[in-house]
Amino acid sequence: MAQNKDFYAVLGVSASASQDDIKKQYRKLAARYHPDKNPNDAKAADRFKEISEAYQVLGDADRRKQYDQMRQLGAFGGFGGGARPGARPGAGAPGAGGFPGSGNFKFEDLGDLGGLGGLGDIFSSMFGGGATGGTRARSRGPERGQDVEMQLEVPFRAAALGDKIPVELEVNEECPTCHGSGAAPGAKLQTCPECSGRGTISFGQGGFAVQRPCPMCLGRGQVPTERCPTCNGVGEVRTRKTVLITVPPGTDTGTRIRLKGQGGRGQHNGPPGDLIITFQVMPDRFFRREGLDVIAPVPINIAQATLGSRISVKTLDGKRVAIKIPPGTSNGKRFRVRGQGLEKDGAKGDLIVQVDVQVPEKLTEDQERAMKEFAEASGLKY
Repeated sequence: MAQNKDFYAVLGVSASASQDDIKKQYRKLAARYHPDKNPNDAKAADRFKEISEAYQVLGDADRRKQYDQMRQLGAFGGFGGGARPGARPGAGAPGAGGFPGSGNFKFEDLGDLGGLGGLGDIFSSMFGGGATGGTRARSRGPERGQDVEMQLEVPFRAAALGDKIPVELEVNEECPTCHGSGAAPGAKLQTCPECSGRGTISFGQGGFAVQRPCPMCLGRGQVPTERCPTCNGVGEVRTRKTVLITVPPGTDTGTRIRLKGQGGRGQHNGPPGDLIITFQVMPDRFFRREGLDVIAPVPINIAQATLGSRISVKTLDGKRVAIKIPPGTSNGKRFRVRGQGLEKDGAKGDLIVQVDVQVPEKLTEDQERAMKEFAEASGLKY
């Protein structure tokens, strides 16, 4: 690739383009040059690789910011800030390839950039410690597994009172046949021919490169002479496991809990990640929630509301409490039962019974006559 092109030129956008514009342009180019649409077309495959490399950096706001900082300092050759006016290309080169701006930005290790005002930290954070033309292979130590996030729907009463709910998860586990090596029983491991045992490969752009795990050996640096028949050489298998989730009392929609070690499998004997669960509380047919109070709408008839009555109401835990309805109770009147609501962090809410006066939709002639007599005797208009 010509060194006068940068990632913005690769995608065909200006340096001031918004993140949305960059994403739209990438999708447009990716659809055009995707290998599935251009079989046996080497040029299209190279072009697809170029735009993918460019989007890896420009599509991420933080990486793009770091890239722009280096670009302004002329670290990529042929564009950006360039060398100081009158400076001799390569003068004062702090690494193997010359001073940034010389168009030949190469270092055996990004730590060599430590004396350039933090530029080494920028490159290390962008590209994981890789470098162009480097010969020093970095050993990959234990890596923590990824956190897994999921949303879990729980019944209203389980969320209110607390409960344990079994959940079936799909997770990656170490292959029981090859124990993570990817090799078939009896097969040998040999140096990966794609990455020469480094475990990473570099994608070059002008005067610098982005390092990524080798797709052939999956970052191991070795490939088996025969792949494991169980995992096809990946070293992991997708399995299902059941986890018992404890739902804390008083759980509301949006409540999150973290289960240590129940997430993605760690790499190179690293610890597993965590499982992060966000609860979604399902509505109940009867109860609803207001803070720590539980609202229970109870229907009563017009005679009960007018003459008074006693009703029995079920609580959250299935018990029943008696409620006295005084004469002349209006629709929507609330009655509070102390301490029968939700309990959370030492505080406890109440059960609030809200009456819903039911009016008959149709009366018999005798009922209608009696109602009119009652209204006239009470001075009620109708």
